Amino acid sequence: MKSYMIRTKTAEQSRIVCREGVLRTALPRLLSEYREVFFFSDRTVWELYGRKVGRAYRESPVHIMPAGEAYKTPETLLKLLGAMAEAQLHRGACLVALGGGVVGDVGGLAAALYMRGIDCIQIPTTLLAQVDSSVGGKTAVDFAGVKNLIGAFRQPKVVLADPTFFATLPPREVRCGLGEIVKHGALSAPIFETLWENRDRLTDGDFLAAIVPENIAFKAEIVRQDADEKGLRKCLNLGHTTAHAFELSDGKLSHGEYVLAGIIFEAELAKKYAGGDAAYLDDLQTLCRAALGGMPQLPPAREAARLALLDKKNVAKDEIVVTAPVRKGEYALLSLNYETYVTELERIQQSLAQAE
Repeated sequence: MKSYMIRTKTAEQSRIVCREGVLRTALPRLLSEYREVFFFSDRTVWELYGRKVGRAYRESPVHIMPAGEAYKTPETLLKLLGAMAEAQLHRGACLVALGGGVVGDVGGLAAALYMRGIDCIQIPTTLLAQVDSSVGGKTAVDFAGVKNLIGAFRQPKVVLADPTFFATLPPREVRCGLGEIVKHGALSAPIFETLWENRDRLTDGDFLAAIVPENIAFKAEIVRQDADEKGLRKCLNLGHTTAHAFELSDGKLSHGEYVLAGIIFEAELAKKYAGGDAAYLDDLQTLCRAALGGMPQLPPAREAARLALLDKKNVAKDEIVVTAPVRKGEYALLSLNYETYVTELERIQQSLAQAE
């Protein structure tokens, strides 16, 4: 894969390198700049890649968390901070987060908090983390039943994205990453066209390796323009209001699978409430189904809608805000009364069940 770098023009500079062999080549060179390095990963990833990391910096302390979204909690964060304190890290230290989105979020937040901020190198090992969560400086843990309620914006010093990690991903993790890739396609006409032309090979490893740089570049440009999500960056919430609602209600699928389902539901909302291009939105929904491998079983829409009230993107007590696709490369922020949102989700769920 071609090597390239992106600098986000925010208060903090973040460099992104996308090429094969980053653990062998780029990482040792980067770590040579630090006197203190601390590695953070989960059990699954460390078993697969810990030895390769060890060659880069043998004497560094390591803290391992259990794998899974269920451990993206304040308790996990505090254990990591405790391990960092026990290692007596100073402000000039660097935390290396090796893993998927959960490791990246927890590790990034710990780096933001420890001594009011130390450097963080993100090494995303999943498709989702490479195209989305490692890029942009959002760090968080879940709290009080709300996803990402406790967090901070802090750009990583460097992101090292390597497509060779994809070889160890199970099919569900691939679909998870496709959720964010298709979301980018709903916001970018060129990415949509690439996905549509290759909709029969969305899970092919060579195809995924080829489209990751374009997706990283797309998100990095959004972040460059709006690092703190005051305006443009809100577009990256497309599909996520409904996705998070179903995810909190159910939890049986991956985050990206719920995003794909959320896009399907919110595309229907766009047809009715935003004057969306029905033909294009039909194609977008077809793309989502292709990435999912069929429409998954979801919990009752009314229960999910109730949980949507907890979404931090809402601006009023009984209003649900969704970032909906409208036309190719265009989106709209829709604010729906809660009862309307409930009724629409139930209607859409019923129509989807009848279509299966």
